[in-house]
Amino acid sequence: MRVSPYFKRYKAYYIMLILPIVYFIIFRYGPIIGNVLAFRKYVPGGSIYGEEWVGLQYFKMFWNDPSFWKAFQNTILLSVMNLAITFTLPILFALLLNEILNKKIKTVIQTISYFPNFVAVVVVVGMLKEILSPTSGIVNSFLGYFGIDPIFFVNEPGWFRTIYISSDIWQFMGWNAIIYTAALSSVDTQLYEAAEMDGAGRWRQTLSVTIPQILPTISVVLIISLGSMLMLGFEKVLLLYTPSNSVTSEIIDTFVFRMGLQNNNYSYATAVGLFGGLIGLVLVSAGNYISRKISGFSLY
Repeated sequence: MRVSPYFKRYKAYYIMLILPIVYFIIFRYGPIIGNVLAFRKYVPGGSIYGEEWVGLQYFKMFWNDPSFWKAFQNTILLSVMNLAITFTLPILFALLLNEILNKKIKTVIQTISYFPNFVAVVVVVGMLKEILSPTSGIVNSFLGYFGIDPIFFVNEPGWFRTIYISSDIWQFMGWNAIIYTAALSSVDTQLYEAAEMDGAGRWRQTLSVTIPQILPTISVVLIISLGSMLMLGFEKVLLLYTPSNSVTSEIIDTFVFRMGLQNNNYSYATAVGLFGGLIGLVLVSAGNYISRKISGFSLY
């Protein structure tokens, strides 16, 4: 096949790809060059790529830094808990939504569940702080009826992960279910009819027909989610962060922010960020390999 006729036929699509490609080159792949700063000493006022080659000096620094490992531990715990809950619930929500036969009711539920995704993180955190306020929050007002003293939820380290994950469920569950809803709509109805003729009820049809049919979609989404597991919602964590809850709220991203922008230790922060990126690469590769071996589906 000659390239020229093919390109002429689909040139509109290639023209539409120009802006996304330029975006990724400038804002995604371009900054990768800056990772060289993890191996060079940055001097304020000097080159943005550092003045002196120091090798693995900054990697050794964070490797022996207890505060980094505390942030790393918090990141792993919050990421695993968040992934286990926010990855599973959209699948269950899509399966339940698929059982609703009334199109109007289904549309209303979808609209309501999608809306929180478009609420800015700053607004979400502001709402959380108002709802959980120890003086005027509706939660503490409710607890007061039972004689329970007000709880400063945002300042309590033990409540941080619950608040973060709960807000993620409310904000993104409906939106994340879209891809599964789309996959469910493509399942051949004849498979359900055949299963029903064999005596399978709705629960058995879900286990034997629905889930196997959307398993490729689940596998791909899981692999992608594993790659971004350590990349939690930085803005939300930073806005919820207080010195009082830092025991559980300090994660790798906020650690990098403090070391780089607040303490002006850019090389050290770059080394930590690069380490997190490498872990993400390992997780994607491992998840892809395991998925290919177990289910036969993978990204590559």
